[in-house]
Amino acid sequence: MIELIPDELPVVRLYKLNFNMKTQEKRILIVGGYGMVGSNIARLIRKADKGINLILGGRNPDNGMSLAKELNHTKTAYVNLEEGFDLSAFEKIDLIISAVDDHSNILRETAISNGIACIAVSELADQIAPTAFLGLHKAIAAPVVYAGHWQAGLLTLMARELASKFSQIETIELAGLYDPKDMVGPLVANEVSGFVGEALIRREGNWLSVQAKENPRTIHLHNGSSAIGYPMSTLDVPSIAAFTSAKNIRFDFITGESIGTGKGLHASHDLYITISGTLLSGEERTFSTVVSGPEGNSHLTAVGVYLITEKILGLNGESDSKTGGLYLPETMISNQNISNRLKEFGVEVMEDNLDF
Repeated sequence: MIELIPDELPVVRLYKLNFNMKTQEKRILIVGGYGMVGSNIARLIRKADKGINLILGGRNPDNGMSLAKELNHTKTAYVNLEEGFDLSAFEKIDLIISAVDDHSNILRETAISNGIACIAVSELADQIAPTAFLGLHKAIAAPVVYAGHWQAGLLTLMARELASKFSQIETIELAGLYDPKDMVGPLVANEVSGFVGEALIRREGNWLSVQAKENPRTIHLHNGSSAIGYPMSTLDVPSIAAFTSAKNIRFDFITGESIGTGKGLHASHDLYITISGTLLSGEERTFSTVVSGPEGNSHLTAVGVYLITEKILGLNGESDSKTGGLYLPETMISNQNISNRLKEFGVEVMEDNLDF
């Protein structure tokens, strides 16, 4: 069920959107748009484009009214995926961003069936098959992006940049550190608890589904301490395997004190990337890189979604991508020097050259 709420009339409920705008102006529906991740996505889009129309969807649209007024050219809508999704309630949508758990694939299937671009950020490696098969059976008229990678692909994009220094890679170890002091919404909270169970890893060239709790790994943190991590089936693992052919790849989830908290600042969200192999120079080396998002997990995820949105709709001077098909963040975003882009959002990138 969908019910649209105009920001200027909080007590009147309408079932049709009427922006009275030119047909060429673009509309983005962000489901979960006034939550922690969704609100960050909306603000980043609005910063890049002052006129694009945003619709913030969720089960309690009144909670998004103040954000809608802040952003301008923004409406709220009642969207409850448990009750279904009626696209006909909207005049025109150019892009659907799913910032909620959508385990029934309602939004992606709607997008594929109706030729609408879509970005979904909540799926794990074992959850993408239904829409992948749907995409193989249907002609897809707009980009549909699987962005269930950690931070909507930022970790994978950084790994791609770092991997370009190597001629051959043996091992890539990844980790995301969640600081309990980092305020998160339900989408991220579900991810935080998601490592319990089986996880997809690559070991000695073999794909394995392992029990997370039975396969811990010790991660050395930026402050000199260490923490125990557990593997999780993010899309980063198969994505990175595809473009590096590394024999050993795993992503681990860890909980601990972030770099930001250690400095007495806002809790950051920290990504750890360690790559071992042969450099282009022929040397055998190990590089370790830390990516720290000072505004926390939700903001860093939003940055990843924004960079994909930027490419799909041609924001911020980017050429838009109108070719339909199934995409991953690394196949949508061609920028090989993603670290410089991240610095534009206040994200810090720290590299160490390890001699072991």
